[in-house]
Amino acid sequence: MPGYGDSPPAEMVATVQGRVAFLDRVFQELGMRKPVLVSPSMSGHFALPFLLARGDQLAGIVPVAPVGTKDYAAEQYQQVQTPTLILYGDRDTSLGPQALQSLRHLPRHRVAVVPDAGHACYLDNPEDFHRALLGFLRQLK
Repeated sequence: MPGYGDSPPAEMVATVQGRVAFLDRVFQELGMRKPVLVSPSMSGHFALPFLLARGDQLAGIVPVAPVGTKDYAAEQYQQVQTPTLILYGDRDTSLGPQALQSLRHLPRHRVAVVPDAGHACYLDNPEDFHRALLGFLRQLK
């Protein structure tokens, strides 16, 4: 993600609209139509605004204890019809439950809590993480 980790900062993603445009361009450049967006942690700053602005372009979304969920109102989430799998580790006592409080307003959501896993549940328990993810993907077909 531009501006995170070792990536250089990019002015394009300094605004919410810029982050939506960035993801849109990534999908276009990759030729992706109706992708499923898996969004762990900090990528919530990109995925959530995209979901709210252009959720109809996604086949589904999997927010994994994302940041930024409190930036939007329940009414905004209630407008989204994108199938959603809300995922977090059972030992993630902050971001996981906090994200759930906001994301539970998405009308077409399911929740999966990964056992024996913290914030990076996909690293702590990849088997159960992938089981939940693959189950969600199968039901989208």
